[in-house]
Amino acid sequence: MKMLEVNNMIVRYGTLTIVNDVSFSLDEGEWLMLIGPNGAGKSTIVNAIAQSVDYSGQILYQGRDLKQFKPVELAKNIGILAQNHSVGYSFTVEEVVRLGRYSYAPSIFSRHTDADEESVERALELTGIKPLMKQSVLTLSGGELQRTFLAQILAQNPNILILDEPTNHLDLVYQKQTFALIQEWLKESGRSVISVVHDLSLARAYGTKCLMLKSGEKIAYGTGKEVFSPEILNSVYSMDVADWMRTMLSQWQE
Repeated sequence: MKMLEVNNMIVRYGTLTIVNDVSFSLDEGEWLMLIGPNGAGKSTIVNAIAQSVDYSGQILYQGRDLKQFKPVELAKNIGILAQNHSVGYSFTVEEVVRLGRYSYAPSIFSRHTDADEESVERALELTGIKPLMKQSVLTLSGGELQRTFLAQILAQNPNILILDEPTNHLDLVYQKQTFALIQEWLKESGRSVISVVHDLSLARAYGTKCLMLKSGEKIAYGTGKEVFSPEILNSVYSMDVADWMRTMLSQWQE
């Protein structure tokens, strides 16, 4: 089943074109990696899907134009984890995660349902932050805060996860756990993932599809094997990427 279709997306800020006529699709069970150097337009594409920036073209969710969705309806279907989080309130971790259930409440004063409690509990356990659940988010490290907002998105129980640098601020063990967690989450039917990543090794290891971007243009789109060819990589990054990767790996083989 086709979960998402992006057709001829263009994003402009004044006279500056950030994303230029980009098209791609996302099928059920796919993990699409958005890759490319800084300024390629990766986060802008995510923001357009989130309906937080103006764009021309069309974005369809299961055949329906996203511009027709109300915010609450959008939140039930698409969960978006931003790259950076700024908090100025002393909510506890549990309270922040519970905000992921707001779209399911009939009103702001509604009581929590059993489904709400189960979703929050599972999200806290999956992300490993249950021991922090009563702690103020103002006291968290960058990595702990990132995992708290990931838990909020998981509690939302969307069909599509969109993650902008999901392992930003995370140390190695939590990078590994986070990608393994998302991979496990993806196994249930009716789910798909889009991730913005800079780490090409992670993109190649976990992505089922890759969209390579440069200066707002789509350079390549397909499987990792197709996109990660020496010709494409070297052209996009203006260096011998494979040689650099081998050089870095060699340090661990001594």
